[in-house]
Amino acid sequence: MAPKIRWFLASLALALPLDQLSKIWIVKNFHYGERVRVIQGFFDLTHVRNPGGAFSFFADGPAEQRMVFFIGSTLVAIVLLILFLRRLEPQARLSALALGSILGGAVGNLTDRLVYGEVIDFLDFHLWGGYTWPTFNIADSAIVLGVGILLVEIFLQNDEARPQPDGVSTESS
Repeated sequence: MAPKIRWFLASLALALPLDQLSKIWIVKNFHYGERVRVIQGFFDLTHVRNPGGAFSFFADGPAEQRMVFFIGSTLVAIVLLILFLRRLEPQARLSALALGSILGGAVGNLTDRLVYGEVIDFLDFHLWGGYTWPTFNIADSAIVLGVGILLVEIFLQNDEARPQPDGVSTESS
């Protein structure tokens, strides 16, 4: 098995179960809307549900349209992630890790939509000046982590891997 497949499966096997187990625990131990202060003024566990997307995008749309949109867009994303994985070099561990993390998060939130009709969120951070970041979950974190890894990898590629204008060489003389 190629290293990229091992890294992809390892990150998927970590992200998806962590997400689903954490949500099962929240649903079992918290009433909807219940908040438990973990770190006063900074972090709470809060059982909320999001019928929309990131930052409650499309949360007020008709339920049938929301479900078709979010399930459809998630399925498209899953197909694209698998296509990206297939195009990676066999040794591309970091990109494969990132894609597995993104897929784990996408499948985790898709599972919520199919089981509950909305996404379960519970990580609630309070920032400076009384601002509260929108409540999120492990799946959201896995997606952001995966995208962050891909961005860092893109920006930190060495000069030899970057395409160069015609006539410009990166080799030393």
